[in-house]
Amino acid sequence: MSAIEATAEVFVTAFKSLKPRQREAVLERMLAEEGISTDIADTLELEARRRQPRQPFRQVMKDLGIKA
Repeated sequence: MSAIEATAEVFVTAFKSLKPRQREAVLERMLAEEGISTDIADTLELEARRRQPRQPFRQVMKDLGIKA
C-alpha cells in the first residue's frame, strides 16, 4: 500500500467512525470550500465516465463543433 493509499484509508476509516450528523457536518464543510468542492465534482464526473467507451479526440472536437 502506497503512502497515498494509506492516508486515504486513514481518512475514510475516521470518516466512517463518525456519527451521521458529524459526517454531514464534515461533508458540508468540504462542499463549502470552493477548491475541495470542485475536486469532488471533478472526481465524481470522472468516475461516472470511467466505463464509457473511448472516442478519438478529433471526433469529440467535431461533435462539439470545435475545429482542431
